[in-house]
Amino acid sequence: MEQFLLIAVAHFLALLSPGPDFFLVARTSASAGWRVASGACLGIALANGVFIGAAFTGVSALHEGSGLFIALQLAGCAYLLYIGGLFLRHAGSTQLVASEKPLANPAGNWRTSLVMGFASGILNPKNALFYASLASLLGSSSPVAKTLYGGWMFAMVLAWDLLVALAIGNQRVLRRFSRILPWLERASGVMLILLAVGVLVHLAWG
Repeated sequence: MEQFLLIAVAHFLALLSPGPDFFLVARTSASAGWRVASGACLGIALANGVFIGAAFTGVSALHEGSGLFIALQLAGCAYLLYIGGLFLRHAGSTQLVASEKPLANPAGNWRTSLVMGFASGILNPKNALFYASLASLLGSSSPVAKTLYGGWMFAMVLAWDLLVALAIGNQRVLRRFSRILPWLERASGVMLILLAVGVLVHLAWG
């Protein structure tokens, strides 16, 4: 029970840290509604599920220092630099006003949102390292316990992102969020770029 609480708390605290996944869900919900944003939520959860499954089943190819892991880090750095640049370039220019017009192709928009969510989650280098570190704490656990841990984490990622989508879809929350969004975008843009630079420096001189 103590081990579960430790893992659950560590995982939840990581979810509370705003990152590209959070802003993708928030912006999608604000511009297209929470139903379309739920596609991004599922995509992010599925990407987390890939890392959870890989880490908990002991896939050596994703261990830190392996060729695949380094390639994933480089792809993640490129993605973070791109997203960080977009945040800085467009900070303050986006008006988060929920559209009252029905979407022309809600199913297509949901699928696009799903793909974007999966790409955001799978190209986030923090995810692979985070789940690998958690898996190291469960080395002696049974396969059943690891399956339960993995299922819990997947469910929490999906539930948290859906909660964010629903909250941003609320007009009162949306108005408050829109006031601080420019500063959050600038701060997140800088943080994402610094994170990418830090990973690149570590790869070059680590």
